[in-house]
Formats: sequence, C-alpha cells, structure tokens
Amino acid sequence: MVSYMNILLYGVGGLVVAGMALLVAFQEKLVYVPVLPGLTKSYAITPSRLRLTYEDIWLSSSDGVRLHAWFIKLFPDTRGPTILFFQENAGNIAHRLEMVRIMLQQLQCNVFMLSYRGYGASEGSPSQKGITKDAQAALDHLSQRSDIDTSRIVVFGRSLGGAVGAVLTRNNPEKVAGLILENTFTSILDMAGVLLPFLKWFIGGSGTKGPKLLNCVVRSPWSTIDVVGEIKQPILFLSGLQDEMVPASHMQMLYAKAAARNNRCLFVEFPTGMHMDTWLAGGDQYWRTIQQFLEQHAPERNVAARKSPL
Repeated sequence: MVSYMNILLYGVGGLVVAGMALLVAFQEKLVYVPVLPGLTKSYAITPSRLRLTYEDIWLSSSDGVRLHAWFIKLFPDTRGPTILFFQENAGNIAHRLEMVRIMLQQLQCNVFMLSYRGYGASEGSPSQKGITKDAQAALDHLSQRSDIDTSRIVVFGRSLGGAVGAVLTRNNPEKVAGLILENTFTSILDMAGVLLPFLKWFIGGSGTKGPKLLNCVVRSPWSTIDVVGEIKQPILFLSGLQDEMVPASHMQMLYAKAAARNNRCLFVEFPTGMHMDTWLAGGDQYWRTIQQFLEQHAPERNVAARKSPL
C-alpha cells in the first residue's frame, strides 16, 4: 500500500514539475498574443478603411529592431493633444481602430498607435525589456516632430499597455504631460495567480502569501504597482467594474499606491465596463472624463506664447 502511495505522490509531483517547466519555458506565449485564434499576424484593415488621415511610421528601437506604427490625425492641421496609445496583449493595432476613430472625434486629438515588436508589421519577438525600448522609440519620435504640440503628449495604456505606459511615463517626466491607465493589472506576477490559481503559491507580487519560488524565472513581471508610485505626472485611472480578466481591485490598488505620493491622481469607475469594452459601456461619461483630464493637464498653449520673440 505504501509503495502505491509513493508511486502516486511521485507521479503527481512529476506532473506538477513538468507543468511548471512548461509554464516557465512558454511564458511569453501566455503573456504576449500577437495573433488571435483564426486570424493572421497582418493587419485586417488600415486607418484608410475608416477614412482616417494617417502616416505609416517606421522606427528603429535602441537595440535595432524595426518597428511599425500609425500616426492618425482627425484633420491634417490638427494640433490638439497627441495620445500615445499602447494596446492590450492580444491582437494588433488594427483591432483598436474603431475605438480610435471615436477617440479622434470625441477628443479632437492625434493618436499614435505603436505595434510592439513581434506584433503587426513590427519585427522581433516580444519581451518586457524589448517593448520598453519600443515605447521609448515611439515617444522619442513624437518629441522630435514639428507638426504637433510636443508639450501635449499624453500616454494612454489599456491592460498590458498600461504597464508599458506607466514605465514610459515614469522614465520621461519632461516629455509626457500625463498618463491614462485603463483596466491595468498590478503585475504579471499577481495575474498568474488570477488566471491559474494553483500558481499563486509559487508566483506572486509583494502583497501575496506563499514562498513565491518561481518569481525569479518570470521574464516579464511588469510590476506596475512598483512603478506608479514613482510617477510625478497626473494620472487618470479608468476602471471597468465588470472586468472579467483583471480584477477591479488591481486598479484600486494602483490608484492607492500612486495617490499616496501624487495628488494629481483621479480614479473613475464604470459599473458595467468589462475588460475590452469600458470605452463603449462608459458612454458619454467615459469621453467627458478623458476630455476634462486633457483640458486640465494638457491644455492648449497661448498661440502668442508659442511664437519666438522678435
């Protein structure tokens, strides 16, 4: 009897170890999903399909990876705020074009949409270190343009994009006027336990219990909770309370961490908002909230002030 129990325990233990090894080996496949099931990596549509004025932008990240982006304007001469938008982990920027079309109309802004490395037409393979470099390349490009008001660049990130945007905003206090976070997680370490509950004993953020033995092997921890407290610019938190992917408590914890050191933080809840549709569920309130944030923290400068002195 004892021998059978030992065999059973060894077998279960072996399966657990094998499962952990697979998770460690293929973790990028779980975090980054450039291709949705049944679709291709290429863009299904371009902004022209929605009659949007845009430029195809090609950038080089600091490590030499070739990146693609779209720079979209409501009108060719629009010099309103410029939103640097970072998407979620799945699909590509083409899947966000309908939302961006409405964003342009509602906010009278420009929108820069970056394809992370490995996504869309960009080369390379996604990783935290790499995507951090990609985001910096996008911001550096915008900061050097002469056809926009570079004092009105606002970073907007949803889900994974919020983690990307938080790091970029912290690292560039002089270039970014403000940050908008929507349905963003505290960290990938915490999300591992949400999506795969048995992992919370082995992987977790600073607020979780357990030995967290596998934290050291997570290559893309994206610990937003450790970043937001270091951001000096204004932050707008948009939280869909029906989020089926990222628990709404994550946004509340991010806000609490940021607001403890930054008095220019605003938290807004949308009772029926889910992970991907808060912008739809929020209706007019959603766009009014963002518009007011832009007016307050990325205002139009006096035309006379922009002119060089004689």
